[in-house]
Amino acid sequence: MATVPSVSDRRVSLGRVLNRAFAALGANAVTMFGIAFLFSALPIALLSLWQSGMGPTRDFGTNAVMMGAIYLASFVLTQLAQGGLVRATIAHSDQRRVSFGDCIATGARFALPLLGLGLLLGLALLVGFAFFIVPGVMLYLAWAVAVPSLVVDRSGVFAAFGRSAFLTRGARWNIFGLGLLLLVLYYVLIAAVGVITLAVTGLPTVARGIEGFTTLSTLLTAVSTTITTATVAAIQTSLYVELRDWKDGPQVDQLSEIFA
Repeated sequence: MATVPSVSDRRVSLGRVLNRAFAALGANAVTMFGIAFLFSALPIALLSLWQSGMGPTRDFGTNAVMMGAIYLASFVLTQLAQGGLVRATIAHSDQRRVSFGDCIATGARFALPLLGLGLLLGLALLVGFAFFIVPGVMLYLAWAVAVPSLVVDRSGVFAAFGRSAFLTRGARWNIFGLGLLLLVLYYVLIAAVGVITLAVTGLPTVARGIEGFTTLSTLLTAVSTTITTATVAAIQTSLYVELRDWKDGPQVDQLSEIFA
């Protein structure tokens, strides 16, 4: 008589993670890349263009205050984007359609908790990487799905860290390999932006100025940021679903019903 595999017999499949993530991106391209562009890439691009236009005669104090405010607004909007992208990926995982407005509403609802989580995570990783890198890597692997854990489980910030640590335990080598893959793809994308910019504009010189170089570089960086933000969020959320099924078993309830 055949036996049904237990949860502990299940294996984490990075193939399923990537297939789920890219399927979500393909099915919801306008929504997901639109959110990533509007709330992550565009604020960064505007900040870059504004900085490049600052002249030496402008007041330093005013510039510093404005830059600080823009950086803060950009960071908050990026957290909103994260929440919206989690919603879109979860909906596709449940074979449901979700509107742009629904994703933005979810992002706005979780923007402040995600802001707190992002600040704590960034600070912890900064300290961890300062101590010979290894502690930072270990923290990153443990908290790899803290963002979708916070949004989907509706937990508090600290509970999201604990939930992520539980879900990733036993699968961190898989997550390490996935992280290396994403890192390589990120640097390939950055290198492509640099090559295309130089190919079109050439090296900036004093005679020709750097305006064209800066503008094209900013536009291409906005495109790469859009792709990176949407892709990483989709993969992170897909990894959460994979780990949740692995640890808790396939869910009887639909995950997207959490957002209803």
